Amino acid sequence: MDNRIIARILAEIGEYLEMAGENFKPRAYEKAAGSVANLDEEAGSIYRRGGIKALEEIPGVGESIAEKIEELIKTGKLKYYEKLKKAAPVNLTELSRIEGLGPKKIRKLYDEIGVKSVSDLERAAKSGRIRTIPGFGKKSEEVILKGIGFLETSKGRFILGFIMPEVRKIEEELKKLSLASRLEVAGSVRRMKETIGDIDILASIKGGKDFDRRAKKMMSAFTSMDEVEHIYAEGPTRASVRLNFGLDADLRVIPESSYGAALLYFTGSKDHNIALRNIAIKKGWKLNEYGLFKGQKIIAGKTEEDIYAALGLQFIPPEMRENTGEIELAAEEKIPKLIGYDDLRGDLQIQTDWTDGLNTIEDYAEEAMKKGLEYIAITDHTKHLVMTGGLDEKRLANQGKEIDKINSRIRKASKRFRVLKGTEVDILKDGSLDLKDEALAKLDIVGAAIHSYFNLSEDEQTRRFIRAMENKNVHIIFHPTGRIINRREPIKLNIDEVVRMAKKTGTVLEIDAYPDRLDLKDDFVRKCVEAGVKISINSDSHEASQLKYLYLGIGQARRGWAKKSDVINAWPLDKMLSFLKR
Repeated sequence: MDNRIIARILAEIGEYLEMAGENFKPRAYEKAAGSVANLDEEAGSIYRRGGIKALEEIPGVGESIAEKIEELIKTGKLKYYEKLKKAAPVNLTELSRIEGLGPKKIRKLYDEIGVKSVSDLERAAKSGRIRTIPGFGKKSEEVILKGIGFLETSKGRFILGFIMPEVRKIEEELKKLSLASRLEVAGSVRRMKETIGDIDILASIKGGKDFDRRAKKMMSAFTSMDEVEHIYAEGPTRASVRLNFGLDADLRVIPESSYGAALLYFTGSKDHNIALRNIAIKKGWKLNEYGLFKGQKIIAGKTEEDIYAALGLQFIPPEMRENTGEIELAAEEKIPKLIGYDDLRGDLQIQTDWTDGLNTIEDYAEEAMKKGLEYIAITDHTKHLVMTGGLDEKRLANQGKEIDKINSRIRKASKRFRVLKGTEVDILKDGSLDLKDEALAKLDIVGAAIHSYFNLSEDEQTRRFIRAMENKNVHIIFHPTGRIINRREPIKLNIDEVVRMAKKTGTVLEIDAYPDRLDLKDDFVRKCVEAGVKISINSDSHEASQLKYLYLGIGQARRGWAKKSDVINAWPLDKMLSFLKR
């Protein structure tokens, strides 16, 4: 019973309770689910070490929820959860992924026409039955069918950031065997793609008489892992398995002499590899997963660097390998020095318990300092988002006074860290903002974002953005396209016009690093880089542990060819603040 499963069950309990009309309990379970999902240690280990009291120390987990986690850990089941499911036997996991369907609407669909699954929902929408339900209508049917179609296109793809802890856990378990001289996860994971379809793990073992024994031992350890629910194939140097969280994984053992070639081949992308092979062919050579060959003689293969150099190319970082111009740059030795995974100095989008976040401002400051950051901006939601308890001008001013006190305590402790006053102000339908300019002008950071009217036309949506960017108090546009990966499509937006106006107005565009956002997407990031528009990389944290997601935003920036100089929160605080429009 790992954290991922416990978190899913707690989240579904919250949804079932919301379906039943409960007011406060759903949010409590949602917060607890988020905390468990973001734990750096398994809840089972925490329980074994300190019992139920230790579980109660998890943020958002009180006595009642701790008892339920204990039951899950000890028995693998939860009677309370089963009782709720029996009362409303719907597939919440499936149905809640359809854009616009919350627990209350799912309950209504079940009560009125017996919808239990996505297939039931699709049949009902196509037959016109949904429009007959009070509160729905013809447009609702169209939106639902569109959402189902979008869901179908994303089947079999896992969001990288959510699945990465499981991937890294398997990688670390194999490394602990000390059998391989090198071991890496290749494929889409290494290229930091937003979603992945499977896992390719490569291990290098020294040649000689001991190779077969070591390879066999590694294969056996891999197929015996707790995460493996099915073995497709197991041979002397390759095993293919199905993992218990639905992902397929391959492990290949490679001789050291060919490791670089195999890593290059299995990292991809396919188009990048084809382009490299064509370069080799023009030289009269052959490139494959075993090496770079001239006739029968191997020219290079031990490292990727050796292969690129032999082909007359500068080394290309994995995140750039999509055959979208990087090979031409490498031939001219003009590959940019991409922003590094340790280059961020601050995080400029954070929600606290002043609105819909879990942790206090001080909690975030402490966690950010532990992670080596130098500053954070507190950007709680504003009054138009009533469901989050958004701040009005008066509460925002009071929060500012609290931030002043916290910064004073930090200075007295002789720590070089600062909490910035900020907000995530809501962009209304016409592009105006839901807080007064006088209140915004007093803040260090103003991020603006859309949270409604996602279905406006491209022209309307673009004009909306431009009006917000023309406001002299708006520094950053948060999660610009509003997408949620595998759930909600991006809004219709003329991104070229938005980038042009961002440049003209000095507005920063954000990469939201939260795993199911990663918004801006990589090709839009590249448009910003080429136009000289600055970006920020922020966690969009709703609890302190989510600061760890910043690396995903950095990966997205690297896929968009961004350098440290392109990212404002990779700069020292004074330089960053002086850049912002005033």
